[in-house]
Amino acid sequence: QVQLVESGGGLVEAGGSLRLSCVASGSIFSISAMGWYRQAPGKQRGLVARITTSGGFRNNADSVKGRFTISRDNARNTVYLQMNSLKPEEAGVYYCNSVAGSWAVNYWGQGTQVTVSS
Repeated sequence: QVQLVESGGGLVEAGGSLRLSCVASGSIFSISAMGWYRQAPGKQRGLVARITTSGGFRNNADSVKGRFTISRDNARNTVYLQMNSLKPEEAGVYYCNSVAGSWAVNYWGQGTQVTVSS
């Protein structure tokens, strides 16, 4: 089992920045990748960015490339999402995700709300 706790959401004006954090606990040794997903009201949850824990391979949604950066601190079992130049359409609940174990089980945090005012 992996537990994930997000923080760092809030209200920001369009063009502003926020940094989200996600701390993992539990069977952290089994985690192979972590990422961030966004869900806006009435829409499906979609990938924002993800990073592997071994090679540091990253992939981001095309819409956030050059503005959002995902990073990890393995010593702190934490993944960050630095979001710059935020747009109103990027508001929503941001969920931390981890993939763990030989069965590649997905774990989710409780989510953190990001509101971007225009």
